[in-house]
Amino acid sequence: MFTRRFALGTDKFGRDMLSRLMAGTIVSLSVGLISVLISLVLGVSLGAVAGYFGGWLDDVITWLINVVWSIPTLLLVIAITFALGKGFVQVFVAVGLTMWVEVARVVRGQVLSLRNLEYIDAARALGFSSGRIIYRHVIPNVMGPVVVISAANFASAILLEAGLSFLGIGAQIPMASWGQMIKEHYPYITTSMAYLAVLPGLCIVGLVLAFMLVGNGLRDSFDTRSAG
Repeated sequence: MFTRRFALGTDKFGRDMLSRLMAGTIVSLSVGLISVLISLVLGVSLGAVAGYFGGWLDDVITWLINVVWSIPTLLLVIAITFALGKGFVQVFVAVGLTMWVEVARVVRGQVLSLRNLEYIDAARALGFSSGRIIYRHVIPNVMGPVVVISAANFASAILLEAGLSFLGIGAQIPMASWGQMIKEHYPYITTSMAYLAVLPGLCIVGLVLAFMLVGNGLRDSFDTRSAG
């Protein structure tokens, strides 16, 4: 004979609250990581191509960046989610497809300042292809600001995932999501069971704050002026 105990109690369906909070952590981190990777692949590639080649290719990519940039992020994520359907996989694809523009803008600006430097001219004189010059000699030298942006995008992706799950178009039952947990229990916010909605909210705040602090730390470490 034994007594089952739950450290943080159970939700209205009798499910262990601590287990669901831990499962929600996996969902949030997975969405953040994969969304950032998608945004890095698209943003770095398009930004590097636009900055290196210039001309009409730069004009087309810049126009695309400006169009996507002009659309509110949450509305664009919701539209992509409706187009792809509801689900966990669709969430990080939708979020990743909206966060690449900031990466592309920064990479383009950095590449524009590097493409006429001496070592790039030397690489061209040695007969290296444009692809090799971009991915072996240009991109490694512009990744500092990109890493800082990625940390901030990670935090934004967590917020977007929670918002989508709260609206019912993110991670679907039975998958645990912090936004979904808040949606299920926000009517209890004025009762003695307010912790059912407060705990996942605190988890979102804590994780987002952690990545914002990481981003600020990376920004300071890459800022050579402040180091001097």
